[in-house]
Amino acid sequence: DGMNVLFIIVDDLRPVLGCYGDKLVKSPNIDQLASQSMVFSNAYAQQAVCAPSRVSFLTGRRPDTTRLYDFYSYWRVHAGNYSTMPQYFKENGYVTLSVGKVFHPGVSSNYSDDYPYSWSIPPFHPSAEKYENDKTCRGKDGRLYANLVCPVNVTEMPGGTLPDIQSTEEAIRLLNVMKTSRQKFFLAVGYHKPHIPLRYPQEFLKLYPLENITLAPDPWVPKKLPSVAYNPWMDIRQRDDVEALNVSFPYGPLPDDFQRQIRQSYYAAVSYLDVQIGLLLNALDNVGLSNNTIVVFTADHGWSLGEHGEWAKYSNFDVATRVPLMFYVPGMTTSPGSQGTRVFPYLDPFSHTGGSAPQGQSQKVVELVSLFPTLADLAGLQVPPACPRTSFGVELCTEGTSIVHYFNVSEGKVQEGREGCDNPARCLDEEPAALSQYPRPADTPQWNSDKPKLKDIRIMGYSLRTIDYRYTLWVQFDPNNFSADFQNVHAGELYMMENDPNQDYNIYNNTSHGWFFKKLLG
Repeated sequence: DGMNVLFIIVDDLRPVLGCYGDKLVKSPNIDQLASQSMVFSNAYAQQAVCAPSRVSFLTGRRPDTTRLYDFYSYWRVHAGNYSTMPQYFKENGYVTLSVGKVFHPGVSSNYSDDYPYSWSIPPFHPSAEKYENDKTCRGKDGRLYANLVCPVNVTEMPGGTLPDIQSTEEAIRLLNVMKTSRQKFFLAVGYHKPHIPLRYPQEFLKLYPLENITLAPDPWVPKKLPSVAYNPWMDIRQRDDVEALNVSFPYGPLPDDFQRQIRQSYYAAVSYLDVQIGLLLNALDNVGLSNNTIVVFTADHGWSLGEHGEWAKYSNFDVATRVPLMFYVPGMTTSPGSQGTRVFPYLDPFSHTGGSAPQGQSQKVVELVSLFPTLADLAGLQVPPACPRTSFGVELCTEGTSIVHYFNVSEGKVQEGREGCDNPARCLDEEPAALSQYPRPADTPQWNSDKPKLKDIRIMGYSLRTIDYRYTLWVQFDPNNFSADFQNVHAGELYMMENDPNQDYNIYNNTSHGWFFKKLLG
């Protein structure tokens, strides 16, 4: 009988992980998972904001097909009655379970996390979630604030806990239930951190002395960045500690010392998350399910940490669109002879030193929209068919493709992003690419530039990322009929990765881009 699936989805996690080459972070448990997994180092979300990204990868359709670019519509009503990945597993005999933030809560998942379509039992939400944005952060004056940077004493928190701790406990409880029931399961566990506020147990700060924290390598707004591309990080400005800094809108930089504190707390929140992942995977070992459960680990999008003078998500840059993505598949990605032994002993980030290299690594450019077909493929289910050009009336199809054919990398090797190639022209035409997009209300930064409502969208930025470049076109968009006019280009961006890996030097205006234009429209 088939494998179980443990699907771990993290909110706002960019790949600051040891297994992705980050030298500062302490993430031993995620690194240990990577050491038994196929790791994709060039994976991208389809839109760098929570609800649109999640609905996209859970349905296997792009935002132009789900018609969700904001938080305010339910795809089954507004676009088409698309089957979701958990729904497909459920219809194929799996018990499907949701813990924490999997679908974005609210109208975009019908106020029910798409239950009962997607899940066998009603989804679990941690009770401590409702205090996330309350004044629970103690300031230097001893009073409580709703800060961005928010290390806390967990015993002082409402209920003496935090949401991700509760989600881990519930997921472990469900693993124990599933072990005794002997039914195949698809368990999705959605973690909140490192989403803002950066609220985590204060002891994790000890891992990151402030003097070890640098600024972003490019903390300035690039000279040739079109103003439409800039996201003014409104959600951060509204936190008490940032508001007190009185930074000018939209480009005024945060003070250097505060930038370092944000980066420090982001890293601390990642290590807190790593502990939760470690406890969860250790429980998978304890119930004896590590050798027949596929584990997927990814995030809904990234998060800028001061690069380009930007914070948060809401852009088309790699820092906002690139995500960690790894697949642990027993017998396929594991080293032979590891069956029967403990695969995931818990590692304490405070004492564990030494990283572990990924089992296999691919630099192929892949997209989150491919998760659905890939997981179906790995679990031995029929892979949903590719969607036709217009698929609003098609319930089951995918706009991604299964990426399982990239898995056959020999142990410890890195698969190149480029094909070895006899005919370079043909190869460039077939090279893998990721398409992301972001809407804007205007050509210049507004208070609602980060999260425009559908009716206010006037421009859509379509961004194509290959191993060699990122090419972005900001084009006229009509929200009444969801149409983009590629004849009406407001601005463009082109970054060549080889000599500009941080995407700081936009060469769009001094390049002929007919070829890129064709690729993007393709």
